[in-house]
Amino acid sequence: MSSSQFKGLSFGIPKEIMNGERRVAAIPETVKKLTDGGAKVFVEKRAGVGSYFADAEYEKVGAVIIEDIQQLYTESDIILKVKEPLFNEELGVHEVDLMHEGQVLITFLHPAAPSNHEMVKKLMEKRVISLTLDGIPRISRAQSMDALTSMSTVAGYKSVLMAADRLPKFVPMIGTAVGMIQPSTVMVIGTGVAGLQAIATAKRLGAVVYAADIRPEAAEHAKSLGAKIVETGVPADVAIGEGGYAQSLPKEWILKEQESIKDYVIKSDILILTALVPGRLAPVLVTEEMVKQMKPGSAIVDVAIDQGGNCELTKGGELIVQYSVSIDGTKNIPGMVPISSTWMFAHNIYNFIASFVKDGKIIIDTDDEIIASSLVTKDGNLYHVGAREVLAI
Repeated sequence: MSSSQFKGLSFGIPKEIMNGERRVAAIPETVKKLTDGGAKVFVEKRAGVGSYFADAEYEKVGAVIIEDIQQLYTESDIILKVKEPLFNEELGVHEVDLMHEGQVLITFLHPAAPSNHEMVKKLMEKRVISLTLDGIPRISRAQSMDALTSMSTVAGYKSVLMAADRLPKFVPMIGTAVGMIQPSTVMVIGTGVAGLQAIATAKRLGAVVYAADIRPEAAEHAKSLGAKIVETGVPADVAIGEGGYAQSLPKEWILKEQESIKDYVIKSDILILTALVPGRLAPVLVTEEMVKQMKPGSAIVDVAIDQGGNCELTKGGELIVQYSVSIDGTKNIPGMVPISSTWMFAHNIYNFIASFVKDGKIIIDTDDEIIASSLVTKDGNLYHVGAREVLAI
């Protein structure tokens, strides 16, 4: 990195306002890289405390601590956030309304999710240049920027602990003086990064683990971790999209997949749902009918909730109980493991910025594969394919 890479640019790091969010978009280590590169960095007072970083640590590496959040937004060229802009109850104003034309916003926007459509429209109206971290492609050049993979690692691990904590029975097999207590059954649907981490965690806890994924290679990875594979019956050419990700399935194949996993879902004590299609709404794979037939006390964690969720009954941001089954729609599971997740996230977002800022200039090149798939709004236009489809633009 040259000492002038970020010369003349100012970065703003606001404190996250989502309920229970403890992560922060930059840590003293990455702020130092920005200031060493010539940038001015404004950090909102106490922005790092949830991840155990004190204001003094940011000041030590050249950041300016700002109490007035409006000032931070006004003076920054680039805003780095963890979660999408929300309505700030304390100020009575939406975070997008604090932004200005031409400002760059980098965060997880999840622009295809219905709950974010109004916010995306606001970004267009404000003519903010917004880039979403969940749009970064899984290519080798982008590996170090792939915050989705980093956060999925955390979410997969923690989701199993959350479900196990609510489960009214042991997870491993336990020998007692009155006989053997059989291990719990865990079913993981979607065996990408989060799913594989969930399988590994459930195995460590001693559960019997089943897994399903429409991609043969992903199922193979799950098998190598000791999961029993549930065949979905979806042919590979229908299942696999660009970059090896799962594709959106036509209705008849979704029904076929639901049918093939149904019996295993019903038998499970814990259900971890992580099936996503990049930039699209998550497929609904677990129906109300299936939940109705699950054992009382069973626990579901719908990790896919940021993109709408895999279970028909999940409520975003809520833990509910229906048909005696707990269904967890916690929206920011990685925020519950703030030290590990923040460390990864801050490095991912820094590497992303460093890829398109040259000599103090922000270069939004839509011919670049990474920019093309992560750009959401610019000059009042909507670029994100998934959001355009859902919003019919």
